[in-house]
Amino acid sequence: MSRTFSPERLDVRAFAEDGAQLAGELPLSRLARLASEARDGVADALVRWSAAGELRNPGHVQPQVWLRLQGDALLTMTCQRCLEAMEVPLAVDRAFRFVADEQTAAAEDEEADEDVLAINRSFDLLELLEDELLMEVPLVPRHAQCPADVPLSVQDPDFEEAGQPENPFARLAQLRNGGGEPS
Repeated sequence: MSRTFSPERLDVRAFAEDGAQLAGELPLSRLARLASEARDGVADALVRWSAAGELRNPGHVQPQVWLRLQGDALLTMTCQRCLEAMEVPLAVDRAFRFVADEQTAAAEDEEADEDVLAINRSFDLLELLEDELLMEVPLVPRHAQCPADVPLSVQDPDFEEAGQPENPFARLAQLRNGGGEPS
């Protein structure tokens, strides 16, 4: 008997028992938290994903329920050095082991090499995908080499200092030395 599985309400145990697989593409806008990381107005990218369930030690009294999740997206962000648009590739490929409850998951997650989650009959696979992709977003996106030179005040003697606030201590020194308005 072949069961139908939905990524938004996935019965993880049944998915693993069937050795089932799911795959798809969705617009970045469906993953609101991830889309909010994109450059303003650029959230039309596609997120590709796939998942495979596996039951390890099926003859054992307590077989292990596993899920492998893969996904990728190309996120347009703002380079924090030159403030130009840049494309940031995000990719995940992780295996998760599912256990009976949250308490067991918390206890075993500390010791295990893999990620341990509590089993759920209506697990949101796309939310997990979004969480994993969010962890791949760089804290400070920057080009390896910006497309144009970025003027820096430390390196460039021609860097304009107009608009820089006046140093209050320089002004005080001028007043103490009997000077009027600064030159």
